[in-house]
Amino acid sequence: MNAPDNNTMPDVQGFADSRALAIDKVGIKSIRHPVKVADRAGGVQHTVAVFNMYVGLPHDFKGTHMSRFVEILNTREREISVELFEPMLRDMIERLEAETGHIEMSFPYFMNKAAPVTGVESLLDFDVTFIGEIQQGGEYEFTLKVLVPATSLCPCSKKISDYGAHNQRSHVTVTARLDGHLWIEELVEMVEAQASSQLYGLLKRPDEKFVTEHAYDNPKFVEDLVRDVAGVLKREPRIVSFMVEAENFESIHNHSAYALIHGTA
Repeated sequence: MNAPDNNTMPDVQGFADSRALAIDKVGIKSIRHPVKVADRAGGVQHTVAVFNMYVGLPHDFKGTHMSRFVEILNTREREISVELFEPMLRDMIERLEAETGHIEMSFPYFMNKAAPVTGVESLLDFDVTFIGEIQQGGEYEFTLKVLVPATSLCPCSKKISDYGAHNQRSHVTVTARLDGHLWIEELVEMVEAQASSQLYGLLKRPDEKFVTEHAYDNPKFVEDLVRDVAGVLKREPRIVSFMVEAENFESIHNHSAYALIHGTA
């Protein structure tokens, strides 16, 4: 039996649509693909990213060609790099006959950290997302999103207690639209410097004493945390706009404390 000729089979997605409703984003979600990411030290991290890929669909198109998104990923290098991000996005909107496009690439990123007293080194992982967009008119925008774990210590608990204070692990998520290159490490360090204490993968006893006392000397409410991080981001010329979110996983409550700030640099 002969295989069907692809050129003679009906292209249903290419049919016209009469409902006059454009779709803002249509595409595929949660497809995994190898990537490589350059680090500040001059090395390259090889990892697996989860991609979301969308285009804007004009009002007179019935559908988009979902298989082409996968083809675009697989016709690139075996491991997609940051440098290929914008060209891949422009190729996507051209092949799908769209005017706007959006790609998200989420992956774990590792930083080597030295403990504050003993200097013992260990890896700590961060959730990172690259977001590329082609806007109406062809302008390219790049956004870097990083989730930074940290420690926060409650100022109220410290003030009212005869001894000690409760602390918790915090997740600070920064979503920053960039104009210029900013290393992931730079953004992580901006956030860590504003926390009661940063986190480490490995601590010896002298290090544990240091971070415990450092957090006690540097108490922060969740409101303090987002304001302090936002203040640093506003002074960074490579950041056009940003959103800072902080979630404290409370150690004395069965709920989290949360705060969010939008801003422009």
